[in-house]
Amino acid sequence: MLNKIRVVLVGTSHPGNIGGAARALKNMGLKQLVLVQPKDFPSKDAVARAAGADDILQHAQVVSSLEQALAGCSLVLGTSARDRRIPWPLVNPREAAQRCVEQIQVEPDADMALVFGREYAGLTNEELHLCQYHVHIPAIEEFSSLNLAASVQVLTYELRMAWLTATQQPTRMVSVESTAILGSAPASHDALELFYEHLQRTLVDIEFLDPEKPRHLMARLRRIYGRVQLSKSEVGILRGILTETQVAASGELQRRKQGRKS
Repeated sequence: MLNKIRVVLVGTSHPGNIGGAARALKNMGLKQLVLVQPKDFPSKDAVARAAGADDILQHAQVVSSLEQALAGCSLVLGTSARDRRIPWPLVNPREAAQRCVEQIQVEPDADMALVFGREYAGLTNEELHLCQYHVHIPAIEEFSSLNLAASVQVLTYELRMAWLTATQQPTRMVSVESTAILGSAPASHDALELFYEHLQRTLVDIEFLDPEKPRHLMARLRRIYGRVQLSKSEVGILRGILTETQVAASGELQRRKQGRKS
């Protein structure tokens, strides 16, 4: 699906925004960038802002009209922050991405386009009329105009999330922790009991816990650590801290005793 979607930038004034948009495409796995009458392209500023997405810039298609950019597309979505109060289907970025998923399910070979307007004025009404949907990013009313590249990033992110969900791929980072290497296996009951005994001795040693008046402190600490579900390695770390605490406390207690004698 992502390979069938064109990101179309109309009349872009600043080449840095073209580079930023190219980077957004590459981040999210899209490849097709189409530029309608860009003011300055190719440009070193575009390459600098692309930050490694040079291939997207190199293969970008430059055309003289929006009609050319949309040729062959079955679904076209135009973005704008302005309220024109016209009876046009209005969707947010997430809904727009879902429309693309639905389109590709109905028409697997469908070409689609996301159209972004000029930095200073967005798309004209005439240009918006070439789109089936109007996409509005629900920013706050007092400051609703997003940077062009930022807008591209928002929509391409939603497209990627929709594609991952539709293809049943993970939408969050998969943990690569190894139990053998990082000791991420849960601590055993015996290991936890030894830890709690060690913890109680340490708290007594530093005179935080009075064994004659425990006041349910250990029961509360058990509940705290129980919610965490400690692993083997974590218990080892905590017991190491307790051991060093006991050593430090022993020296401090000796100094206190010597100070009282003197």
